[in-house]
Amino acid sequence: MTEIDSPHMDSPRILVLGVQPGTPPFRIVEIDGQVVGAARDVTDVLEAAAAFGITVHDLDDPDVVRWVGGDKFTWTRR
Repeated sequence: MTEIDSPHMDSPRILVLGVQPGTPPFRIVEIDGQVVGAARDVTDVLEAAAAFGITVHDLDDPDVVRWVGGDKFTWTRR
C-alpha cells in the first residue's frame, strides 16, 4: 500500500480530556493543541468551539471531537 492509498488519520481540532475532580467535576478542553478551558457540560464544549470559529454538528464524530476517558455523557468520575 502506498502512502496515497493509506487512510488519512488526522487529529480532530477539539480534544476533551477525562473528568477531573472538583466541585463540580470538570473536563479540560483543548482546541488545536492548546488548552482553552474547563468544561462542566457539553454546552461548555460547544461554547469553546464557537469561540474558535468551529461549528460542531455532531459531537459523536471522531473527526471533529475526541473524547478521552468517556463520551459526551461522562461528567463525573466513576
